[in-house]
Parts: sequence; structure tokens; C-alpha cells
Amino acid sequence: MALRGSVGASALPSELIVHIFSFLSERDKLRASAVCTRWRECLFYPALWSELKVRFGTGIGTASGTRQGSGPEEDTARLEFLMRRFGSFVRDLRLEFGPLDACGGEPQSHERWRTATLTYLQHALCVFSNLRNNRIQQLFEDLLSNSRQLKWLSCSFMSGVLTPRSLSSLSNSSAETLQHLSLLHHQTSSLFSCPELQRLSNLRSLSIDYCHFSSSMCQVLADANREPLSRLSLLLNGAALEARSLDCAASDSDVAALTRRNADLRVFLMVLDVSDEMLESVLKPNLPLQRIHMDSYVAPLSDAVIERVSLQYHKTLTHFVLTRDDGQFPDLSGNRNEDPLVLLAWRCVHLSVLVIHGYTVWSHNLVAISRLRGSSLRVLDVSEESIDFDPDQALFSKGDPVQTLVKEVSQGLGRAWHPSISTESSAIVNDPTLHFHSEMQSFSESA
Repeated sequence: MALRGSVGASALPSELIVHIFSFLSERDKLRASAVCTRWRECLFYPALWSELKVRFGTGIGTASGTRQGSGPEEDTARLEFLMRRFGSFVRDLRLEFGPLDACGGEPQSHERWRTATLTYLQHALCVFSNLRNNRIQQLFEDLLSNSRQLKWLSCSFMSGVLTPRSLSSLSNSSAETLQHLSLLHHQTSSLFSCPELQRLSNLRSLSIDYCHFSSSMCQVLADANREPLSRLSLLLNGAALEARSLDCAASDSDVAALTRRNADLRVFLMVLDVSDEMLESVLKPNLPLQRIHMDSYVAPLSDAVIERVSLQYHKTLTHFVLTRDDGQFPDLSGNRNEDPLVLLAWRCVHLSVLVIHGYTVWSHNLVAISRLRGSSLRVLDVSEESIDFDPDQALFSKGDPVQTLVKEVSQGLGRAWHPSISTESSAIVNDPTLHFHSEMQSFSESA
């Protein structure tokens, strides 16, 4: 039977339009949405975007698989629109990367490879940033709410996944059994409140950003009805401090009250590019500091800071790590006969790990450190580039000064010792935050 009159596409039921759209590629769906307002409304039906296949080009022309006339900026804009509009609907994601054959293998093609890699990373970041902020957040909160007797929860550096409401999703069963919590994230906004911390009454170790270590938090952790806290890891990031003041940070009296209630508490402090003036307010006398890792790139650390550490924490300090990666090797000792590192080794009787990269260490001071601490200094890691030799002493020494140094330090430690040959593969220098995260986990496990 023939239909009377003309029946246009607008007369089709929405369900049928959505079904037809399901056979189209993502690009054709976007084109079809431009036909009319109704088709555009149908395009937002979630079932159309439950599966998404994205092919990344290299951004170096049509050889990468992009269509003729489509440049990297146009592709990026189209991808951003796609993910911003429909990323929340995606449940099954498939990513394909275009070939890099067009980049060439000649030395002059290095810039083409760099452009292609950068384009890949930009496109991947665009996709994942829009996925993480919806579905994965919800899945993570569902996981916490359905957990039972959880003991260890490490959510460090999970930007876009962890939100201020995530910890409130934790089930009561897990809140009562949780013993180790890590919430490091380099951000100025706090990921939990003190009432949420009160629920976690059996915590034995806690890792947070220093800017969130407040007076009210100390009061909660000092509550007599809680399990004593044994390990506290603090990340002090100079970049984060620029956007957030330390006016609400815990005072020395707050720390004193905390340590009275938690007699076995030990602290691990990681410092990233923080000025000496800021460190003066952070290094509180009553802080039971056991480990400290100071990494500076903007400005070198002064000998006054090391002097303060050795004077205030000589009874508790076991690990001292000092790194810098700018190739300048500043000298910490204004007076070579009173080197701050030697005084640190002399005062800190429990010092077992000493790591120095990127600062000048005089050879005779290195020998003095080995003799002061002896075999109790389990780790003495000093890069070969950091070691310098006094020219006055070289006049009276025979043989290779490096071999002489190795021999004397080995005798002082009571074991074979050699300086670090290269820092290129050293995670402690190349990625201090990752190294801190690894050390923080072992530190927390000792609680």
C-alpha cells in the first residue's frame, strides 16, 4: 500500500532515528546531528555512546590517517567537543594510534617525531580527563561504599578520580578497620574533613599534604579514644604553598599535644622547592622527624637549614636525603672545617641513611662522616659529580685521589663503598615525588 503524501525524516519516531544512528561512525553521527534540531536531540541518547572508538592521528599531515584538509588543531577541537558532550556516556573505550611512518627516520625528522608524540599525548589527555571525571569517580565511590574490613587505602596523586566526597563514601565497616591512609595529591583543596577523619579511629599511619596538616586535625588525632598514630608522612610542595597560606597549619603546641598522645609517632617530611624562610616555620621543635627528603631546583638549600635539622632532631633523625638537579653543585660549607653534613652525622646518633646529589661534598668531609657513623650508616649515597677535592690536600697525597677516597671511606664504614657513577637512572633525582611515594609506603608499613 502506498503512503499518501510526503513523509519526511522529521516524521520518524525518535527510537527509530536513534536505531539508525547506531549504525553510523562517530564522525557520521556528528554530521547527521547538523541536519535538524530533532536529530541533534536524538544524538544525546546515552545508548549511542556506550561504545566509543577513537583513532588518533600524528598531526603531521594526511599520511597519519587524518582526512584531507584536517589539521591537528581541527582534530583536537573536534575530539574535545566529542568527549565533552558524550564522554560521560562511554562504558567501552577503544583507542587506536595512527602510524608514525610518515615521520621518517632521518635526524632532521626529530621535530616531526616530537610533534607526533605531543599530539598523541594531547589527544589521550583530552579523552581520559573527560572519562575520569564521571564514570571512574562513581566506580571508585561505589568500591569504597561496598568495601568490607579495608585496612590499606592509598589514593595518592589520583587527580580527577579522588574528590572531597570520596572518603565520605567509605563504608562504616571499612572505616572501623582502616589502618593506613594516603591522600597525597599536590592540590590546595582538602580531600577530607575532620569529621570524616574521626570515623577512622584505628588509623596507624597517615600520608597527606602539609598544607592540610591543621590544628583541628592534630586535635582529632590526639583524641584519647583513638588508636595511637605511629607514622605521619607530609608532602610540602612549594608550588602548592603559593596558592595556599599556612595560617591554619598546626602550631608547635599542637604538635606537642599530638606527640604526648602518640608517644611512638614518627614523621617523614618531603620538601619540594621550598624557601628557607618557609622551612623555618615548618621545622617545628616538637615534630618527631625521623626522615626528611629535601629536593630543590629553584634555589639551593642553605647550611642554616641543615644546621637546624641536626640540632632539633638529633634524637629521632635516621634518614637524610638532599637532592638537586641543575648541574651547579652549590657548596653548603662556608667553612670547610665546620661542614653542616659532618655536624649532622656527629649529632644525629641514629642516622642510618645519608643521600647527597647535586651539592658539593668535600672529600675530607666525606671521610669524616664515614668515621663518625661507621657501620651504623647503612646507606651513604653520594654522586661522583658531587665530590670535590681540596687542592691543598692534593699536594701532600700520593696516587689517585679518587682511589684514596674510596679506600678511606670504605675503612670508615667497615665495608666496600663507591660513589654513585651517574644520576641519569636514579629515581631519587629524576622523579623525587615517585621516590617519596615508594619510601612512604615502606615507612607506613613499619607502623
